[in-house]
Amino acid sequence: MDKTEETLHDVINKAKMGNQIAFSNLLDAFWNDVYGFQLKRTQNENDAEDITIQTFSKAFDKIDTYNDSYEFKTWLIAISKNVHVDLIRKRKRNVLEAGGNSEAITKVLDDAPTVEDKLITEQNLATLLENIKKLKPHYQEVINLRYFHELSYAAIATKLKEPINNIKVKLLRAKKLLAEIIKNNN
Repeated sequence: MDKTEETLHDVINKAKMGNQIAFSNLLDAFWNDVYGFQLKRTQNENDAEDITIQTFSKAFDKIDTYNDSYEFKTWLIAISKNVHVDLIRKRKRNVLEAGGNSEAITKVLDDAPTVEDKLITEQNLATLLENIKKLKPHYQEVINLRYFHELSYAAIATKLKEPINNIKVKLLRAKKLLAEIIKNNN
């Protein structure tokens, strides 16, 4: 996705209407910005990735509150800072996180297969399993639960004790990474 103002404005408006492709485009366009920012702050790849996933989860959940008089990237970075501060506070309190976001479970997703979905389903099972093993374990887990155990987003969120929007973002990211692996092997 081109980050020009008009294109970005259109994509954000589509995301506000619930268009999953628009969410995917925003994730693609801004993942590296948020991840890179957090990697510098945390100096830990796993923390940076977790914070980035939570950032997009919160941003997509609250996309209607985005004010276009500010840059979208700045809005994401502000969310990312808050997520990082929350993580530090949780660690200091040493409290285990419990449960998911019940209001997010009621959200409806676009079931139309994405380009990544089509590419994944075209692979034979043995090759697909080999490619899945190249993903990080938490991505392997969400792919396994969604496509092999055929669990809903809500069921995966419950099983992993994570908010449903985190599951959505992890699965979106996992599918994109898996699609890249498949493309590179072809």
